Amino acid sequence: MTLSHRHMGAALALTIVASGPIASRAQVNETLTDKDRAEIQSLLAAYSPALLGCKAEAYADLFATPGGYFASGPRGEVRERRALAEMVMSYDRCFASPAPTGPAGGAGAAAGAPRGNAPRPAPVIEPAPEGAKARFRYGNGAGYYDDVYVRTPKGWKFKSRTVISDEEVAAHLSAQDFVEIRQLAGDDHGHYEDMYGDHEHPTPGGSANPRQRPFRTSGLRLLVSPEGVRGLAYLRDDLGHYEDLYVKTPAGWRIKERKYFPPLEAK
Repeated sequence: MTLSHRHMGAALALTIVASGPIASRAQVNETLTDKDRAEIQSLLAAYSPALLGCKAEAYADLFATPGGYFASGPRGEVRERRALAEMVMSYDRCFASPAPTGPAGGAGAAAGAPRGNAPRPAPVIEPAPEGAKARFRYGNGAGYYDDVYVRTPKGWKFKSRTVISDEEVAAHLSAQDFVEIRQLAGDDHGHYEDMYGDHEHPTPGGSANPRQRPFRTSGLRLLVSPEGVRGLAYLRDDLGHYEDLYVKTPAGWRIKERKYFPPLEAK
């Protein structure tokens, strides 16, 4: 593994900051009122209509500002309001021609409801230090949402929503694993660029036409592989990129391989 002193120093400094002690100021919230639970249920009910209905601003409004985020391996940790809105509009359905409306409510009604999923019990919402939390399956497989909710002046919002896919469940990965990998990799939500374009080979730089280069990932992209977890990140300072392999050891997550690739114009 070859790293310039500049890149190595930045990564080391970020890792030290990320792994340092965190002041414990928040007191544990031990109770939730019926009103709290009802408001959180309303928050959950608003999620699918905003996401599936391509309502970018409404979707971004569901997350606490500042600090609220959506996270998944392929999407990274999406924290900025602009990126949350761009993520919603990155799906092909947002550019498809609208289906003709019919007596059952038409395309608008269909877009706001999950499809092909059998009814499931309501999420069990529990108190948490930040406010409240819940973990529940989002489809018919083993994949699940790992949520944290926080009360704000504008009501209950997502502090975080982390998606763990069927494949990640099979690989015994959790939301905490992804947090630890991002800390290890130096992903501080500013050091790495957002990526756009092709699903398989996203690169930095958006487009005035999001249909041509849709948003793909905020910061570090993580994908399950037979060897461990593969990472891709583009550096904001020079647009070179890292291709990493992370493995879990008895001592925690470690970088097994890190390759630095300079910008194309520098080759």
